[in-house]
Amino acid sequence: MARCTVARLMAVMGLVGVLRGKKVRTTVSRKTVAAGDRVNRQFVAERPDQLWVADFTYVSTWQGFVYVAFIIDVFAGYIVW
Repeated sequence: MARCTVARLMAVMGLVGVLRGKKVRTTVSRKTVAAGDRVNRQFVAERPDQLWVADFTYVSTWQGFVYVAFIIDVFAGYIVW
């Protein structure tokens, strides 16, 4: 279907599409301030609670962005915090 056909049918049914906002910049790349590699990229543990790794991400909501952080036990592979 053509875009104009979809727009006309949506208008007939009283539907309004979601407007896209401007693209949000979420990362500022600074190569000089990189975090140190404390485990020499060896993500292997012999027992629980020996090595935890952390990461965070963001989720877009209607009110804006929500940041989510989590810590993973490398041995068990589950989120501990």
